[in-house]
Amino acid sequence: MIKRGISQALLLGAVTLALAGCATLSSDEDVARAAADSLPSLPQNWAVDGADPGEVRIGWIEAVGDPVLTELVFEAQANNPDILAAAANLDASRALVVQARSALFPQINANFNVERTDTPNPFALNDTVYTLTGQAGWELDLWGRVRAGRNAAYASAQAVEADLRFAQYSLAGGVASAYFASIEANEQVGVAQRTVDALAEIDRIVRVRYREGFASRQDTATTSSDYESARDSLADAQNSARNARRALEILLGRYPAEKVGLASALPEAPPPPPAGLPAQLLERRPDVIAAERRVAAAFADLDQTKAAQLPQVTLTGVGGGTSTDLGDILNGGNLLWSIIGDVLQPIFDAGLRGAQEDEADANRRAAISLYASTALDALREVEDNLDAVRVLAQREMILETAAEEAGTAYALSQLQYSEGEIDLIDVLNFQQRLFSAERNLVTVRRQRIDQWVALNLSLGGTWETSPADAP
Repeated sequence: MIKRGISQALLLGAVTLALAGCATLSSDEDVARAAADSLPSLPQNWAVDGADPGEVRIGWIEAVGDPVLTELVFEAQANNPDILAAAANLDASRALVVQARSALFPQINANFNVERTDTPNPFALNDTVYTLTGQAGWELDLWGRVRAGRNAAYASAQAVEADLRFAQYSLAGGVASAYFASIEANEQVGVAQRTVDALAEIDRIVRVRYREGFASRQDTATTSSDYESARDSLADAQNSARNARRALEILLGRYPAEKVGLASALPEAPPPPPAGLPAQLLERRPDVIAAERRVAAAFADLDQTKAAQLPQVTLTGVGGGTSTDLGDILNGGNLLWSIIGDVLQPIFDAGLRGAQEDEADANRRAAISLYASTALDALREVEDNLDAVRVLAQREMILETAAEEAGTAYALSQLQYSEGEIDLIDVLNFQQRLFSAERNLVTVRRQRIDQWVALNLSLGGTWETSPADAP
């Protein structure tokens, strides 16, 4: 009789497994097709002229060649609170995958019970009963509901992993940008200090000439006003430099004490990196990968809601023994077992499951649209950065020439003024042109190295020279 019951249970299990194999779930091809169909036709090459289609650079931080920056980027990866939170979110999502996957397997539990009964006379019963039971429950995933839940959790975990990688990329770029901004701020302080020193000397000379009758009161007022304005600009530049260092320290996970070490000058921007091809970008950028994985999760969620409207079949098996003698609890005469098959078919739920399917389908369509938006933004960033890198290189050359010419004009104006050929106000105008050109040149040099890093990041390039270098 026992053998017959077991045979029937095994037959039922085999039939249900065969039916489960007929369940249809969304595939990776379905996800890829939906993602591709959401985008316009992509060109073979980038629209900006001169883009190198070679393999995208890895290890861009090494190409910058600034060991201080390299150290700061790795410090930020280890200590930045936002990165630590993103890493914790990844751990949580991986735990959800294990939870979802566990439903595919039988859940087995054991229970041991001791019951003692004491009754007064005249019955005088005094017995201890020991019971040991084991229970196994298993939902037969005929229509793929449980597998779809596992697939959704797995795709979501992949999206969170890509989010973490994108956050790490963005943090590296943010540290580099804040580092360059801090160096630029220091250089702007230097320009402002030279302006103050030069105007202080001119003010001193004019006052001497005024006392000797060779300058007017208007001259002294003009130089004094320019000198005080320069001091104000210097104070503002110094404050900006302190703020820039504090902003960098926050990214590093440090207390903002504006004590971070910096290089003395901005690094030279390397040549533009290879840009690969537009279609390859979508397979490389972590934010686009995350969006695509969320599309996969949405497909799996829809599969799950559809399967939830079909019969749910579970098997429950119980076995064990009971005895007043603990040593005999598993003897043949004390054993008991049972197998229960249960089928749950939703009949009426006032439209609940249908609405859940509609919601999942709407979420799927939204995920596809968000993927398209993310992908198009990524493509636009590359085109913008390719264009900006080229323009900034041209601007730097122009401003270098402007600064050189302004320096020459200022030097000549000093000679002309000493010989009485021009007025003091003309000298001051030439001087202001020189310092303005120097400030503009410092700014565009910072923008150029900043833009070079932004281009690498928009292309999906990593800062590590190899995956093993990642913090």
